[in-house]
Amino acid sequence: MKRLLAIVLVLVMSGVAYAQIGAFRTNPYDSQSFFNPYGAGSSYRTDGFFNPYSRYSSPYSSRSWSNPYATSPPRMYSRGRYYGEYSTNPYRSDSISNPYGRFGNPYSADSLSNPYGLGNPYLADPIDVYP
Repeated sequence: MKRLLAIVLVLVMSGVAYAQIGAFRTNPYDSQSFFNPYGAGSSYRTDGFFNPYSRYSSPYSSRSWSNPYATSPPRMYSRGRYYGEYSTNPYRSDSISNPYGRFGNPYSADSLSNPYGLGNPYLADPIDVYP
């Protein structure tokens, strides 16, 4: 806990902050929801998750979820707990596309592929996506 607090303090003091790209929330009126076509789910947002020309969705960007060779794809968190990388690479250990990994296995409680685990559409806590 002290280490996490020290890292947050260093990031705040250095002026580096990561803004949330969006969230998996079922409310289509929430501006941070990927299900809102005018908010975070818009394909016209300059830093949008679904804009094929943005750094988070371009098939050529190293920070993109759609590039299977991305070196730092977006990461998912819920209440501070890490839930893997949103990536199409089936070989990355933390990728949600890895069917044998913790975050891509349909039988894992920490997987979006599991409708009774993290993939449950009725979960109260949203899953936030950060660069």
